[in-house]
Amino acid sequence: MKARTGSEQWFAIAQRYLVGGVNSPVRAFRAVGGTPFFVERAEGCRVWDVDGHAYIDYVLTWGPAILGHAHPRVVREVQAAAARGTSFGIPHPGEVRLAEVVCRCVPSIEKVRLCNSGTEACMTAVRLARGFTGRDKIIKFAGCYHGHVDSLLVKAGSGALTFGHPDSAGIPQDFARHTIVLPYNETEPVKSAFAAHPGEIAAIILEPVAGNAGLFVPRPGWLEFLREITAREGALLIFDEVMTGFRVAPGGAQQRYGIRPDLTTLGKVIGGGLPVGAVGGRAEIMDCLAPSGPVYQAGTLSGNPLATAAGLATLEELGVVAHPPEDNPVYHRLEELGAALEQGLREAARSAGVPLTLNRCGSMFGLYFTDRPVWNLDDAMTSDRERFRRFFHGMLEAGVYLAPSPFEAGFLSTAHGEAEVESTVRAAAEVLRRV
Repeated sequence: MKARTGSEQWFAIAQRYLVGGVNSPVRAFRAVGGTPFFVERAEGCRVWDVDGHAYIDYVLTWGPAILGHAHPRVVREVQAAAARGTSFGIPHPGEVRLAEVVCRCVPSIEKVRLCNSGTEACMTAVRLARGFTGRDKIIKFAGCYHGHVDSLLVKAGSGALTFGHPDSAGIPQDFARHTIVLPYNETEPVKSAFAAHPGEIAAIILEPVAGNAGLFVPRPGWLEFLREITAREGALLIFDEVMTGFRVAPGGAQQRYGIRPDLTTLGKVIGGGLPVGAVGGRAEIMDCLAPSGPVYQAGTLSGNPLATAAGLATLEELGVVAHPPEDNPVYHRLEELGAALEQGLREAARSAGVPLTLNRCGSMFGLYFTDRPVWNLDDAMTSDRERFRRFFHGMLEAGVYLAPSPFEAGFLSTAHGEAEVESTVRAAAEVLRRV
């Protein structure tokens, strides 16, 4: 692959005006080294950089592009919405239609509040849980990232892990002292936390499928345990489905695993690639939000007409309303592609003699260069980061773009096909022999 001189020039300019040259830390390639490439355009399952290189994209704008980039219907709907006005700050039918689809498809959601990001959705969910229960403490799990909310940026995953300091500077100790951090996929620490803080825990918040430290899935029975203990102890169960919502199943991870949380946060897919977030749940809890209740939340751009148009177009293309969840052909297809990629990468690693643990849930996957199963953050941290660095750059040179961090999930879209999966596996087989 020819030099990326254009990207190098843009990055040099960016570092003069943007902090670190980027607007989100992991984009800076610090975890893998080298200079990030700059995108010229994206279409389907590919992105093209400013130097003309094409890459099969498994980052997909970190998950939202489940239909691939620049899907024609999404583009048409956004263009039509923009012609009617890019922002209103006034109620409009589009936000109601999107809310209706969300409530119909996500098993636990009776009412929803739209906002502008996953971070904002999780912040609102925690505030709402505290307001509803009258309690202060929150349980979260190490490696689960719920956005850069002060009280939740403790033992977080994603970019915080990449930069080696999960606990961010600038967060007062008093904010974090109400956050109890426990290991994912374990039951006894949860029991001990409730025993140590009777009547004080407002909620447990977690990613039901953890996608911000690579990817690890819940052990059989663990989500059921969390549902039972929160109900018994008078605490709420919050599923952060910003990443998994409408991604791992039409009704998200809660439909896939058959668990009904009290509150759910959404983002990514429901905005079709535009900035969006949402929190939803039981009506009696949601009605505690202003203007119906005492828990305040507001946002100038909440329910933005471009984002709701893109989200509606995406959900309609996914067929989440037209097909029953268990018989949706789009998700069956994504499952098949995910299984083919998983099998191919496993065989490539085995042939190369490289220890690789690959976790997958539907069209999401995580790669760890370790010979042990990965169920939680401690397991994930055994992955060989230097080997991942070499693998990442080898795949990039071969025209395959994976997340530039060993602690991020990968994604498939409906725009991927057998040809792209086969090309990716061939490239991986060659690169793995060298790393």
